[in-house]
Amino acid sequence: MATMADVARRAGVSVATVSHVLNATRPVLPGTRQAVLDAIEELGYTPNALARSLVTSRTRSIGLAVPMSGDPCFTEILQGVEARALEHGYGLLVADPRDDPGHERKAVRLLHERRVDGVIIAPSTAPDALLGYLGRHDVPTVLLDRVVDAPAGSGFRHDQVCVENTAPTASLVAHLAELGHRRIGLVSGPPGTSTTAERITGYRHGLARAGLPYDERLVAHGDSRAEAAEEATHRLLSLGAPPGALVTAGGAMTVGALRALGDRGLSVPGDLALCCFDDFPWADLFAPRLTVAARPGKEIGATAVRLLLERLASPRLESRTVRLPSAFVHRTSCGCPAGAEAPLDRDTEERTQS
Repeated sequence: MATMADVARRAGVSVATVSHVLNATRPVLPGTRQAVLDAIEELGYTPNALARSLVTSRTRSIGLAVPMSGDPCFTEILQGVEARALEHGYGLLVADPRDDPGHERKAVRLLHERRVDGVIIAPSTAPDALLGYLGRHDVPTVLLDRVVDAPAGSGFRHDQVCVENTAPTASLVAHLAELGHRRIGLVSGPPGTSTTAERITGYRHGLARAGLPYDERLVAHGDSRAEAAEEATHRLLSLGAPPGALVTAGGAMTVGALRALGDRGLSVPGDLALCCFDDFPWADLFAPRLTVAARPGKEIGATAVRLLLERLASPRLESRTVRLPSAFVHRTSCGCPAGAEAPLDRDTEERTQS
């Protein structure tokens, strides 16, 4: 079995140089680095990750805690995290917090006990205990999707990556209003989260832009779950004056809303127009195809890894929040014919980028 010394001899460098290449502990000239990598390939050398972690206090692994069910966007986020992590020589340990505060703490504690170098987490609706744990143990952390402040006085510095929520939601509502709808309902996420608050704000902005009044009865919480969104949609449809158009604030909730409409024998967009926040791989396979504000899932994941690696390199960086734009994807569930230009395409892009 080849050793590090064998690699050094084959590459014509010192053992220390081989170590620097493997552990990224010091810059190495590109030609020298390539010679070491070629020697590793020729000799079939496999680094001892455990021994390396004892020397460097790093395992070159990242913990990722995101709900694996309920939100199709998290599948793309996982892909973005994995691709960028592998690109930088990091492995990935994945846990499912199930959007449950108790299970979330157990999952993250388990990742921490596996000595991951840092964690990327989509926090639950009650993340205070989680952030307290991460702060006490000084775990480098990046939060996804929901913007959450560290506990007051903790001194804990974490980073966050999310999307613009307000302007894209306003654009969906304004597009439906432009098509003539006057009662537009919203199936929103769980109350108390930044994402839900921002999308409700966007909903209200879209109504105001169209000169329509806000009616709180037209907002029902779907809690980011298909089952809850199905019930929320039934409540909206049972109103004395039900909505003629609907905005769903997440992919899983779109599925729940479509189930409720199917239960009632209602068609989209014939009986009710529908726009959705979040795209997912099969959104254009529905009949009709779904008009959405699409989050860039892979870019979210890649950005989270970038922020985490920067924090690992400079732990005392100030906390940062990065917001990425959502794209208006115009299809036919809004009631426009296939191939039609969306009246708000240009406005949407400009507002989303702002």
